[in-house]
Amino acid sequence: MIKLINNFINCVKNIDKNILKIMIHGFKFSFIICIISSIISFSYILNPISHILYDSGIILFKTGLTFGAMFFVCAFAIDTIKKQII
Repeated sequence: MIKLINNFINCVKNIDKNILKIMIHGFKFSFIICIISSIISFSYILNPISHILYDSGIILFKTGLTFGAMFFVCAFAIDTIKKQII
């Protein structure tokens, strides 16, 4: 188990710098989406007029998490493909 975690950490450290830069920008984008969803959800907590605010906050939060996960997975996939081609 520890060897698997160390292997994962080494893979993260060995990602190409350009791919890592794109991945970090994707994480920032995902974080901004999650912040916006938190603001929308907080406004629903303060003033529960419509369930549309609740639904939109939840949907945006799910979208932000999905984008973050996809940027992470795609960065590994692209890095692996790029290393196999070269």
